[in-house]
Amino acid sequence: MVSAGIFLLVLMPFTGAMGQSRLLDAPRMAGTVGERFDGFAAVHGQAPAEIAQLVSQVNGERRAVYAARAATDKISVEAVGKIYAAEIMNSAPPKTWFLSEAGQWSQK
Repeated sequence: MVSAGIFLLVLMPFTGAMGQSRLLDAPRMAGTVGERFDGFAAVHGQAPAEIAQLVSQVNGERRAVYAARAATDKISVEAVGKIYAAEIMNSAPPKTWFLSEAGQWSQK
């Protein structure tokens, strides 16, 4: 059974992490950035330094959003990240790469 806190988190708008994800749309469509199972972005293959820096910036912003939600809902940051990851995957543009928990890359 899903706890009330997690249920509310799923229903809440994903404005923080989702807005940051839009910054990555072009590099995701180009295949240089992918999304991970834990709600964080990752460089996929070779990418210029500015792309790696953008991924780091977005992940820092996501980490702050996840930590705030975790504190509010009294759940772990990891649990929040996985919930956001599902929404990020659903809204990601076509051709986005995804890294599973098992370490396998697949493409949308």
